[in-house]
Amino acid sequence: MFDAKTRTIVIVGAQWGDEGKGKLVDVLAERADWVVRYQGGANAGHTVHVGDESTVLHQVPSGILHPGVRCAIGNGVVLDAESVFEEVDALVANGVDVAGRLYLSDRAHLVMPYHKLVDKESAASKAIGTTGRGIGPAYEDKVARRGIRVLDLRHPARLRQLVERGTEHANHILAGFGSTKRADAEFTLATLERLAPRLLAIAEDVGLAVYKAQKQGAAILLEGAQGSLLDIDHGTYPFVTSSSTTAGGAAIGVGIGPRTIDAALGVVKAYTTRVGGGPLPTEFDEVMGEHVRTLGNEYGATTGRPRRCGWFDAVVVRYAVRVNGLTGLAVTKLDVLDTLERIGLCTGYRIDGEVVTEFPGDIADLVGIEPVYEWFDGWKSSTADARTLYSLPKQARVYLDRIQELVECPAQYVSVGTRRDQIIGLQA
Repeated sequence: MFDAKTRTIVIVGAQWGDEGKGKLVDVLAERADWVVRYQGGANAGHTVHVGDESTVLHQVPSGILHPGVRCAIGNGVVLDAESVFEEVDALVANGVDVAGRLYLSDRAHLVMPYHKLVDKESAASKAIGTTGRGIGPAYEDKVARRGIRVLDLRHPARLRQLVERGTEHANHILAGFGSTKRADAEFTLATLERLAPRLLAIAEDVGLAVYKAQKQGAAILLEGAQGSLLDIDHGTYPFVTSSSTTAGGAAIGVGIGPRTIDAALGVVKAYTTRVGGGPLPTEFDEVMGEHVRTLGNEYGATTGRPRRCGWFDAVVVRYAVRVNGLTGLAVTKLDVLDTLERIGLCTGYRIDGEVVTEFPGDIADLVGIEPVYEWFDGWKSSTADARTLYSLPKQARVYLDRIQELVECPAQYVSVGTRRDQIIGLQA
C-alpha cells in the first residue's frame, strides 16, 4: 500500500461502522511509522486478532501492537482518560511495550464524568442507540466552547472554572430530564488531578509532530472510527455519531492539510450491519438476521449489543466512495458468506415505483422503500485458507467483481477470517 508517492493513507469505514478497520490498520501498520486516531472516542471498538489472542482497542490506535510504530491520538478525538489508561495498562500487562510510543494531542477534549451521566440519562441517546460513554455530550460542550482540553490540565485555576461551569450545565440538563442524579464538580476535579500527570506526560502538538514526520517521508496511517453513514454531516441524520467520520475529518482531526493525504482506503463488510436505530435498507428478516449474526459473531466490541444485518448495499457504498474520495476498498468478512445458498446485492431502491441509485439525504425517503437486488449463487466452500484472488471460489470472485463495478472503486484487500494472516492483497 505504501510506496514512494503514497505515504499518508486514511482508513475509513464505508458503511455504518464495525467494518473491520482495526484489522486493516493492524495489517498495514507493519509497514507504517505512525498510526493516528483522528475522531470518535471510547465508543470505538477495534478488534485485532494475532494468533489465538484477541485485543479490543477503544482509543489507543491499532498500530500499537507493532513494535516501533508510533501511535497518536489526535485533537479530533474526545478522550476518556480513565479508560485509555486502562487500555494502556492492559497492553503493558500483556507484554506490549508502550513507552515512548504513545502520544496525545494537547488540544484533544476530555470526556468528563458528567458527560457520561448526561448520556446515560438521556432518552434521545437511548433512542439513537449511543454507547452511553459520554461522547455526544463531550462533543456538544466542545462546539459550545465549554469543553475541557488536555492542555487545560496545566492551569489549575482555569480548570476549576471550566469544571464548575460544565458541572452546572450538566446538572441543568439532568434536571430537565427529570433525573434525580447530579454531577459533582469536586469529584471531577479529584479525578482529573489523579490522571493529569499521566496525561500531560504524553501530551504534545500531534499535528506538528505528524507534519514533521510527513516532511521526513514517514509512512502514516490515519485511523477513523465508526463509519461514513454515521458522519454528523453525511450520515443518516439524526441517527449518527457526533463527529466527522469521513476522510475529510482526518485532516481536521489530526491537524494537517488535506493535500498531504495521498490515499483513502474504505473498509466494507461483504454484507451490511449497523447498531442502534436508523435506516438499514437491506436488513434481513428476523430468522436470516439471526443466522448471519451468528455466523459473523455480530456483537459490538464495545457494548456487546447485537448488530442488525443485511445484504451488501452498493447504493450506500457508492455514496461513501464519493463523499470520501476513496481510492480503494478493503472487503472484510467474505468468509461469513461461505455457507449461504444464494447471496443478494442491492443495486438500487424502488421509491414510489421509480428506481433510484443515489443515496437520499432525507431518511424519510427511505421509509417504505424496496431494495432492488441482484442474486448470486453461493460458493458453498470455505475461503478461510485463500491467500490469492484466484484461490477464491469462482462465484466469490464474480461477487467481488460486481461489487467493484457497482460502487466504482477497486478492491485492494479481501479479508477471509479474523486472524492477521487471513487477508488477500489485490494490488497490481
